[in-house]
Amino acid sequence: MTPSPRTPGRQQAPQEPHPNHDRGLEFDLSTLMTRRSLGMFLGAGTAAAALAACTPGGTSGSAATTGTPSSASAGSTATAATTAPAASATASPTVTRAIAECGVEIPQETAGPYPGDGSNGPNVLEASGVVRQDITSSFGTSTTKVDGVPLTVTLTLLDNANGCVPLAGAAVYAWHCDRDGKYSLYDSGLENENYLRGVQEADANGQVTFKTIYPGAYNGRWPHIHFEVFESMNNATAAGQVLAVSQIALTDAACKEVYASSGYETSARNFPNTTLKSDNVFGDDGGIYQLATMSGSVAGGYTAGLNVTV
Repeated sequence: MTPSPRTPGRQQAPQEPHPNHDRGLEFDLSTLMTRRSLGMFLGAGTAAAALAACTPGGTSGSAATTGTPSSASAGSTATAATTAPAASATASPTVTRAIAECGVEIPQETAGPYPGDGSNGPNVLEASGVVRQDITSSFGTSTTKVDGVPLTVTLTLLDNANGCVPLAGAAVYAWHCDRDGKYSLYDSGLENENYLRGVQEADANGQVTFKTIYPGAYNGRWPHIHFEVFESMNNATAAGQVLAVSQIALTDAACKEVYASSGYETSARNFPNTTLKSDNVFGDDGGIYQLATMSGSVAGGYTAGLNVTV
């Protein structure tokens, strides 16, 4: 399939390793050099506040939250909250807090070898049906549904250049592997499947939500979810201008719980082989700005939330 036009002059991100990727591409360290070295300028309290802001429902659960702001950061957060613009008349406490703690732009990362966005082969973004909230099944010529522990992912998009206002009307394309660590459209036997891929438009609060399954673990990578942020739905479905390409890191505690459950046996074997620090995407800073806040259980499903400042 002919790739769709990308942003003029935009270089494609380097690729991440995958056990079934026969080209053996290595992560390009130059991508990491483009990340903001914010740790040099921000105190530990600010970093903790950035992590704590991720909770999708405004509260944290038992399955490994990412921490709470220190007293020092709480003071700076309160000051920021008095000057931050309102998200909307119905903004939730989560959105208000996200705006108050905005300022750290999401690190730019590799899209990996299996984006399905037309940059290296198949382009699911031009397919009718890709705009959906529930991404657990294929659409079009196949209706295959994947099994796994339910996971609801909420991203809050914020525009750093314009005072951290919500990016209403922006769009997010999200994709990830199945519970065995395989990707639709690419892995052997899955070339005609397009599950675990979908596009959503941000609401007035800059939020998008996907209903999916908990991704598996494969050797060489910490469990993660890929996403691209587009300035509009039209750009997303035409693989147009990209505002950000990044990844969500899932928490250690939630991974351990999920991978101990039935159906995740392959992931249970692979998970101990890679840590956040050894991961070739999150390893330079431990994923501090990409680590989701999570809650839930294997029986009831999990939620994951992340603030995405672009």
